[in-house]
Amino acid sequence: MSPVRRCSRTACGRPAVATLTYVYADSTAVLGPLATYAEPHCYDLCAEHSERLTAPRGWDVVRLTDPSAPARPSGDDLEALANAVREAARPQERAAGTGGKGVGGRPGDPMEVGRRGHLRVLRSPDN
Repeated sequence: MSPVRRCSRTACGRPAVATLTYVYADSTAVLGPLATYAEPHCYDLCAEHSERLTAPRGWDVVRLTDPSAPARPSGDDLEALANAVREAARPQERAAGTGGKGVGGRPGDPMEVGRRGHLRVLRSPDN
């Protein structure tokens, strides 16, 4: 017998990374880290099958995370990124020395109102 447990799905030979258990009384499917040993009423799943898992209509899926696994990006990460973009887009003090001229030094060119790294925030000449 192989020391590596394999995915329980038919014709899938990939190594198992998660264990699926059904709680019939609560109509819940629980997907958690790979169990220490194989249980008779549990299913071991590979990464692909555990990601694509769906439950029957009316059932809930509870996904338990492994605290030792690397964290995935969360909604907070996306919100922090959006806030950083908004902050970079906020008008700041106009660059000194343009004399009312735009980025190219010609009247009518967009005005540079901010800079973050290699990115520039430009104000339209209409504003």
